[in-house]
Amino acid sequence: MTPDFIYDKSFENIVFEHNSISFKEYENCKFINCDFTACSFLSTIFIDCDFNNCNFKNAAINYVGLRNCHFQDCNFTHVNFTMMDQTIFEVSFTNCNLEFTLFYGLNLKKHSFINCSLISADFMEADLTMALFDNCNLYRANFTKAKAEKADFYTSYNFDIDPDSTKLKKAIFAKDALEGLLKKHQLHLK
Repeated sequence: MTPDFIYDKSFENIVFEHNSISFKEYENCKFINCDFTACSFLSTIFIDCDFNNCNFKNAAINYVGLRNCHFQDCNFTHVNFTMMDQTIFEVSFTNCNLEFTLFYGLNLKKHSFINCSLISADFMEADLTMALFDNCNLYRANFTKAKAEKADFYTSYNFDIDPDSTKLKKAIFAKDALEGLLKKHQLHLK
């Protein structure tokens, strides 16, 4: 089945139903105040799309392609990104709720997370090379076996990253945040 192709359209205040976006390709589209929580994203592709204030909470976004997509003020609580189409996965998140999300094993090179809540997000075995975490809450986020070389954590906070189990060569951290790299040693920094 070939996907329907939708180009340069805006969608506002729409609650998408279960199969309403399956087998479709959206290019250069804008989604504003839309609800995707009930959607099946089977064979759905988004290219050069912007999402503003959209709800994806608990959505099953399996087998979706995202190329050059920007999400702002969106809710992704409990979303599993691990089944994404890795051949076309390029996204950025600004002011998004990404709590309890799964990015396990994904290639997130150069991806940006700006002003996001990433509480209990799972980046285990992800490639975060040169990723940007700007002013993000990383409380209980899991970076075990991740590759975060040259990643920028300078303004992020509440993280607990074990340098023995995460590749951090040339990663950027604020001096005040060193406690987040030493928690396992139970040191008292003053």
